[in-house]
This record gives sequence, structure tokens and C-alpha cells, in this order.
Amino acid sequence: MADEGLRPIIVKRIKKTAGGHHGGAWKIAYADFVTAMMAFFLLMWLLGSTTKGDLNGISEYFQTPLKVAMSGGSGSGDSSSVIQGGGTDMTRRTGQVKKGETIPEKKTYDLKAAKAMVEREEAARLRMLKGKMEAVIEANPLLKKYKNQLLIDMTSEGLRIQVVDEKHRPMFELAKAELQPYTREILHVIAIVLNEVPNKVGLSGHTDSTPYMSDAGYSNWELSADRANASRRELVMGGLSDDKILRVVGLASAAHLDKLDPFNPINRRISIIVMNKKTEEAVMRDSASIEVEAGAGAQAAGTAPAAPAAQ
Repeated sequence: MADEGLRPIIVKRIKKTAGGHHGGAWKIAYADFVTAMMAFFLLMWLLGSTTKGDLNGISEYFQTPLKVAMSGGSGSGDSSSVIQGGGTDMTRRTGQVKKGETIPEKKTYDLKAAKAMVEREEAARLRMLKGKMEAVIEANPLLKKYKNQLLIDMTSEGLRIQVVDEKHRPMFELAKAELQPYTREILHVIAIVLNEVPNKVGLSGHTDSTPYMSDAGYSNWELSADRANASRRELVMGGLSDDKILRVVGLASAAHLDKLDPFNPINRRISIIVMNKKTEEAVMRDSASIEVEAGAGAQAAGTAPAAPAAQ
């Protein structure tokens, strides 16, 4: 019984945690939220108080920072920027652009590409002219009647329109440069269509190989040249602007259309070339050379160059 009074007394204490079962973690999360919101509103305030030019500079810098740093421009190279730059040396202002100033772009032009584009556009215009001419022939009863005597094709010089003879339907009086009435009407219609394009025009007269020589020395060369010039006058009477005609030549029988039969009537023809730019420049260049040579020859002889005779 005495031992019972010496038994130890055990006291159990229950430790209470502050905040209940949630603890204090919510305070940390709340603090993070408040910090983030403060940073967000600070960013919004900065964006609202920054000028549009500065915003564009910042945007450009983050889009192409290396390009701006190396070549300058709005952003790192602006004179108002804290960071000096623009160029190969970031400590200098090489290549820096001041606000309100723009550096003109250096545009390089490929002359060959530009020339090729002009030639393509011109070729397309001539093809359209060819199609229109063919449509006019089909729509016009007179031209349709002589369709076999109208040959239209594309050449290296441009669009070629040839009015050729038939065995029983010649364009000119025999051995003369006088146009038949139906040839005049054909040339009048052609003149109207040719006037719709800016291209220059060249005419050449051709004969077959039948020998022709008069007592006065008048040959196929003179005859072909006179026929070409008669055709030129008729085109002008039909409405073609006279300053569009750049060349009128007579080639006699030097360039047959039918090389196998030099006496074929189609070799007697008038060829109208709607020149492309390349051919036009070549003709002008040749004409300039002839004038220079004629002037030099006249000075050497001690006389003034004669004025060109009217065609």
C-alpha cells in the first residue's frame, strides 16, 4: 500500500498549432499575389506614360535587337536613348538616326531585268495588235475578200504585215508605182489600226526576179522604192501619223518571200514592220551615224551638208 503512493504522475499536453488545420501558407500566397498585382499595375503605368515613339523603339529592339545594334535605327541608335549605338562600335554613335530624320534607301536597279520586262510588255502589245488586225480582217468584208494577200507574223524586228500580189490580182499597175483601188482601201484600214500603238513603222518594197530596166536606167530597185513610198503616202492619207514612219526602203528582188520560186507573184509585195524598241533604236543609231559621216564629208569638201530631200 505504501508503494502505491510513490507511482509517477504522467501529464499529457496537447500541442495546439496556430491557425488551425490551414496553417500560415495562405499568407505567403497572398503576399505573392499582391506583389504580382503591384508589378502589373506598375507596368501598365509605365506603358501609359511612355511616348509612342519610345514604344516603337522598344518594340523594334526586341524584334531585331542585333540588326538595330549593328546598323542603327530607331531604338538603340536614337539620340534620346540611354544606350549609344548603331554601328560596329557600341560606344559610338555611328549610324545613329535622330528622331524625325530618315535615311533614304539606296535602291539598286537591275538594268537587264528592267529591259527584259519592257521587251516582254512590248512583245505582248504587238501580239495583241496582231490579234486585233486578224479580227479586223475577219470583220471587214473588203479585207476578208483579200485575206490570202494579207500575211501577218512576228519577226525579230516586230510585227510584220505584208500585202502580197496574186497572179490575177496585183497591188500595183504593171511595172508602175500606181496603187490599185482595192490596195488603197486595204492600206487605209491598216493605217487606222497602226495608229493605236505608239510603235514606229517601217516600209519596204519588193519585186520578183523578172528583169526590168528602162532606157533611163530605171530598174527594180527604183520601182520597189517608189512602190514603198507610194504605200507610205496612202497610209498617211488613211490616217496614219506621218511622224510614226521611220524607214522607207526599196529592196527589189534581194529578199524573196518564196526563195524556191523567185518569179512567184507573192515576191511582189509591200512589207509593213511595226518596230519593236530594239529595231527602232538600231534604225535611229544608223541614221545618226549616216548624218555624222555626211557632215564630216561635207566639211572636208568645204561645203555645207545638203538638206535631206522630202519623200
